Amino acid sequence: MNNGPDRRSPGLAVLRRDFAGPMRAVGGLFAMSADAVKFIFRRPVQWREFLEQAWFVARVSLAPTLLVAIPFTVLVSFTLNILLRELGAADLSGAGAAFGAVTQIGPLVTVLVVAGAGATAMCADLGSRTIRDEIDAMEVMGINPIQRLVTPRMLASGLVALLLNSIVVVIGILGGYTFSVFIQDVNPGAFAAGITLLTGVPEVIISCVKALLFGLIAGLVACYRGLIITGGGAKAVGNAVNETVVYAFMALFVINVVVTAVGIQLTTR
Repeated sequence: MNNGPDRRSPGLAVLRRDFAGPMRAVGGLFAMSADAVKFIFRRPVQWREFLEQAWFVARVSLAPTLLVAIPFTVLVSFTLNILLRELGAADLSGAGAAFGAVTQIGPLVTVLVVAGAGATAMCADLGSRTIRDEIDAMEVMGINPIQRLVTPRMLASGLVALLLNSIVVVIGILGGYTFSVFIQDVNPGAFAAGITLLTGVPEVIISCVKALLFGLIAGLVACYRGLIITGGGAKAVGNAVNETVVYAFMALFVINVVVTAVGIQLTTR
């Protein structure tokens, strides 16, 4: 779809040239992110690309989410219940399982899956297009790559991360209930009654905000790293994919700490 010459993005060549400097690379990521957010509110909206990318990210992320969420749930529930038994407070296992699943397990599993599966697949796709000069061809035709490719992927990644977080939270609570009640002989009524003891609407909102931010930023990092590949063929794409995982993990864990700290300050007042 031709968006007109006035919407052509001149920044990709600059981004590729400036990638040699780490701080300039960070600046380039912020510049691309600002453009991607700006194009959310501009027509034409790339609905088809958004839906295709949402399905693509969900398809590659759903199975890893289930495989990672269950061991996390068992580990946290087992360790927490041992501690509560030693303190004589085994009936509070429901409160601990729900609080851990909502505030930490859900967002952390989302970090691992979105950065490790969804973002890498997205980076590989865009990197392959870049080394085949498809991105340059789009610019020559007057199509803005940021609007056409980055913004839909950013939104799709955020939506899928939000949905994955909800799935992990449900798995965490149900898994904690199953493991606590049937393996460690916790009273089922006490477990159910304790779910809302520490976890309420504010904690759920903070968890959803975390997951949404994780998805948006993982998508932006993947798109940025995929678009600035300057050469090297398949090897360069592989390096970009590996770097995407590292950069996304670093960014997402920092965001997790910041949002958690802010959320605690807001919910304890």
